Amino acid sequence: MKSFAGLRLILAAAVVAACAVSGAAAQTLKTQPPRTWRHGIIEAKSDAGILFVASRRDFAATLGLKLDFVQLKNDTIALKALLAGDLDSYEGGTGGAIVAASRGADVKIVGCNWLVPPHGVYVRSDIGSMADLKGKSVAVSAPGSFPEIFARAAFEKAGIPVSAVKFAAMGADADRYRALMAGVVDAAIITNEFVPLAGKAAIRDIMPAHEVLPDFLRVCVQTTGKTLSQRRDDAVRFIAAEIEGLRFAMSHRDETVKLTKEITGMKPDDPRPAYVFDEAVKTKSIATEMPIPMERLEFMRKELVGEGSLTHPVDLDKMVDAGVREEALALLAK
Repeated sequence: MKSFAGLRLILAAAVVAACAVSGAAAQTLKTQPPRTWRHGIIEAKSDAGILFVASRRDFAATLGLKLDFVQLKNDTIALKALLAGDLDSYEGGTGGAIVAASRGADVKIVGCNWLVPPHGVYVRSDIGSMADLKGKSVAVSAPGSFPEIFARAAFEKAGIPVSAVKFAAMGADADRYRALMAGVVDAAIITNEFVPLAGKAAIRDIMPAHEVLPDFLRVCVQTTGKTLSQRRDDAVRFIAAEIEGLRFAMSHRDETVKLTKEITGMKPDDPRPAYVFDEAVKTKSIATEMPIPMERLEFMRKELVGEGSLTHPVDLDKMVDAGVREEALALLAK
């Protein structure tokens, strides 16, 4: 009986000690600064409220992660920064990443959030059709970027050889829009956000991207195999925060539109954020659960082969890590 009583005392002490350790561990988690995840993203524009929301609310903080969103001119620069180790991830088109992976670069796709491209071949009123652009200049972005790939496909669909037009590589959509309005170029590959901005100096889309490339993937999140091996838990938490952010954005229209204006510094009466949000809803562009549609990636691969950008074989399955998203969804389900 004495031995049994002694055992009970030992067990009771162990429980108290365990609770103390558990409490200390919990307190440590609360007081430890969250780990930082550096994420590259295209410069904020009229869709910023949707794409930046994870970094502007506490979704990541509750998961022990601090998000540092780094704005960049285009996804070509973002890819280089990722491979140089300056970013933990970035979001952008998959074309450059696929080409880089085919040449041995360590790139992994872990989820896609914007499926339908909002771009088009925009012109002023003096251009009536794609045929009118023969011999004219068209503003695109860097080689291998979506605007450049789409431009080639659009002219091919219209039966016009790319050699019959002049591509002018320019930075962001805003740069290309300004060049179009100033008459520096005759057409520009830009997004639909500039339609309400043009006002009386109307511009129109003579070749929408969703008609030319219906299976084109606009935005996916990409990281490296090295990052996933060293910081997989953080990568899962980041994707979980992104999913929570997208869910919130697409179910809170007014707050998302307001956030866009705050991030970009737009005036309260600027019509672009609401226009872009409504168009994204109408076209079902946003994938809040961040799937990885392999059939669309295969379409991208074929497009790159067809245009000559992809000259080396690439195994798309090895480029994808679907487990990160699955773990993120499981984490959120808890």
